[in-house]
Formats: sequence, structure tokens, C-alpha cells
Amino acid sequence: MLTKVKTIALNGVDGIPIEVEVDVANGLPAFSTVGLAEGAVREAKDRVKAAIKNSHYKFPNRKITVNLAPADVKKVGTGYDLPIAIGILGCTDIFTNPSLQDYALIGELSLDGCLRPVQGILPMVIAARDQAIKGVLVPMDNRQEAGVVQGIDIIPVKSLDQAVEFLDGKLKIEPYIAKTSACDHFAGSSDFSDVKGQDHVKRAMEVAAAGGHNILLNGPPGSGKTMLARRLSTILPDLSFEESLETTRVYSILGLLPQSSSVIHKRPFRAPHHTTSDAGLIGGGSIPRPGEVSLAHNGVLFLDELPEFKKHVLEVLRQPLEDGYVTISRAANSLKFPSRFVLVAAMNPCPCGHFGDTLHHCTCNEIQIKRYRDRISGPLLDRIDIHLEVPAVNFKDMTRGPAGETSSQIKNRVVQARAIQTRRYQKTPAIHANSQMTSTDLKTHCHLDPPTMSILERGMEQLGLSARAYNRILKIGRTIADLAASESICTNHIAEALQYRRIDIRNP
Repeated sequence: MLTKVKTIALNGVDGIPIEVEVDVANGLPAFSTVGLAEGAVREAKDRVKAAIKNSHYKFPNRKITVNLAPADVKKVGTGYDLPIAIGILGCTDIFTNPSLQDYALIGELSLDGCLRPVQGILPMVIAARDQAIKGVLVPMDNRQEAGVVQGIDIIPVKSLDQAVEFLDGKLKIEPYIAKTSACDHFAGSSDFSDVKGQDHVKRAMEVAAAGGHNILLNGPPGSGKTMLARRLSTILPDLSFEESLETTRVYSILGLLPQSSSVIHKRPFRAPHHTTSDAGLIGGGSIPRPGEVSLAHNGVLFLDELPEFKKHVLEVLRQPLEDGYVTISRAANSLKFPSRFVLVAAMNPCPCGHFGDTLHHCTCNEIQIKRYRDRISGPLLDRIDIHLEVPAVNFKDMTRGPAGETSSQIKNRVVQARAIQTRRYQKTPAIHANSQMTSTDLKTHCHLDPPTMSILERGMEQLGLSARAYNRILKIGRTIADLAASESICTNHIAEALQYRRIDIRNP
């Protein structure tokens, strides 16, 4: 007898519909699983057998064949336990009038028949909804995360026997609707008013937030680089619901979303240590998983002590900085993970940290400084829009009475600038901020009058900037104009944008 059950597989951050075909035939007792199943899926036979017996159902001692179709998609994880068990029971006389084709089943079985939560439930449920499936049976502990998705019935079940009774029409379970609870994992009490002095740096951070520009902070130890970087996320606009789902999907497949939270509402802030590997930063592994750049999607990626990162690790940042996604290719398949973030990098001017500092003596020679700075390649620096020098804070700034602007005040200006950009790019949904403009968009939205073009030309010649740097100056100028609510890019906007490209860290 043959039974077919629907479930969902994960492919990167996307879900793929899978049909679990179970055939119970006469012959010597055997249990085989086919369809490109990896270790945890093949081990399901032992969990399923024990769960069926301990749920007081009869396990058929016959030849059982489980096919996971389509067979060319690799099946990973433990979420196939429940559909396999229901498929086996569907081949017996347990069900009288099963509604197996109306629901997708996801869940890991314990040996006593209880359901354990699985990772990646959010993208699975989204895929089920897109396939016009009526509902999804999920473990009880996954109900909060799954309930965020609208347009599909979420049926939380505690055990195998409860799933059987529901599918057989003997038990009624009301669809679960999540109460939107924000994940405050990224929330903090940091505020820009805590930062003393560094007004020009705060202005640059405001420009970076308004246009989604990457920024490099270069200064001596104790100048406030880390303090400033950790406050950038507090002035970014709030996540839209679509952005929240995008970010939550990444955390869902890695199992990093707290059970008490249904969706991430705060922009993530990720600060990996400089000893991280390229796979840890970008993602990878035999079964590709997202890395730090994907965990920072729609948020901030902070790389402190930038030259201390291994050079080959930094070089893999080029694609996500340019494209907003990461492609990881393996022999079996190729996966794409989202990675649209604002990069904040911080570094010292030399190994001892005091080159150019008027208050401390630098102990490094020219060769040491050059070797230190050469750890960061020119092509990577070219992809960072704003290069800023952060000097040491003087005593008067540290002890002055009145606090500076709060994050809320700066955020209001950033939100207004982003609203202008949203209206500007409403016909190009792939663009969310000025930093993502293409060459065609620059020609359309970044017209310069002759005096402004003359200033840009002289600046390019004096600083020896590349064509990519020219485009980035135009983008920064467009953002500065948006902050000023100016329709056109004026000379003062381009002059300020050039100031953010004035520092050349590769020439001490």
C-alpha cells in the first residue's frame, strides 16, 4: 500500500516542497530511505519505529520503502520524522478518512512519540503557504515562530498520536495565531548622547545610516571608534515587516531565534572576533550555513581591529559588499544567502596605535606601518564608501556638561532621508537606499551642475580616486542632499562627500 505525505525541505533560506512517499509491501522486514537523504534523515527509521510503538500503534513488520521526492534535492535535518511516521501509519488501518493532502507535516519525533522543535520552521511555513497548502502541522514549541506567517493554518501538535487524531478528524485543534512578540536580543540602552565630542564622526555616521553606506573609522586606541560603531544601529530606521521576515529566516535556520519571540524587530548588530574564519564570516561548510554577514542582514556588521583579520577572510567580503548576497557553491548545489548590511570597520593607524597622535609617541617604523596597512587590500577599501579619521578626544570634550544629540533626534533625520529615497526608488524595489544605486540610477538621480562637477573633478585628481570611488562620492552626495531635503546635489554636498574619501590609510 502506498501513502503520500507533504512536507518542506530547506535549501539555504528558502523552503522546497517535498513529497514523502511510503510503500509498505509484503516481504522480509526492512526499512529503506531513498531520495538523497543525509545521516539524520536516514536515522529517522529508528526514531519513527520507537515512536510508533510507544504511541501504542502497531508497527508493520514488512518491507517499508520511503522515497523523498524530488530525489535530486538533498534532504537534511530531523523534520522528516513526523511525515514518515504518518506515512507508515497511513498504510495501515489507523486512518479512516485522512486529510493528508491538505496539510504539510514537519517535526522531529522523540522515542516516546512527543514532537521536538526543528530549526528553520519560518521559511518552511512560508514555502507551504506559497504552495497554497491549507495548513502545516508543527511541533508545539515552534508555534510562536510559525504563527507569524499569515494566510495558512498553523496547527501545533504535541505528539504523534495527537497528529494522527487531528488528521483523522477525531480531534479539533484551532489554528494558532502568534501574538507579535519582538525579539529584544539586539536591543540595548546605548545612545549617541553618551559619546563626548567627535561631532564630525557623528555626522558621518548619520550620513552612513541615511544612505546605507559602509564606513571605516581610523584612529588611536580610546578615541571612541567601538563606542560609535555600537550606536549606529540605534539611528537606523525601524525594520519593515518584510525586512523582519527576511532577517528572522536567517536566524530561524540556525536555531538562534528565542522560543519566546516570533519575529526580529530590532536591526541586528554583529561583531565577529578577528580570529573568525572565512566560513564563519561568509558562511559555508559541507552543508552550507549562513555566516556573520547573513546574520547582519538588514543591520550592522562591525569589524573591529580590521587589519587583524586574516587577509583571505577580508577578501571574501567583496561579493556581499557589492551584491548584497553571498553565493556558496558546492558540488551538489549552489546556495544564496542574503547579506545586505552596513559595514562599520575600525582600525588603528599603526601596530602600536599612536601614529599621528600628538599626545603619544609612535614606536613603529615605516616598514611596520606599511606592512600593517597592506593587510587591507585596495579593492576592499574601494568598496567602503566613507573613510574617516577619528582623533583622540580632548579633555574639554570629555568633561563638558551638556550632552550631545540623542539617537532619537538623529534617527528622525535619517528616517526622513530614507522616506525620500523610498519615494525615489518606488519603481525599483531592488534598491532600498542610495548606496545600492547602479550606474544607470546615478545618471538618473545624480545630476551635477558645472560648478559642482568642477569641484568633483579637482577632488578626484588630487586624491587619485578610482571610477568606483567616483560613483560612491556621487552616492554619498545624494545622501547628504537628502538629509538637507534638497532635490539637487549642490557644491557643498559634493565638498562634504569628498571629505569622507580624503583619508588614504595605505600611505602612511
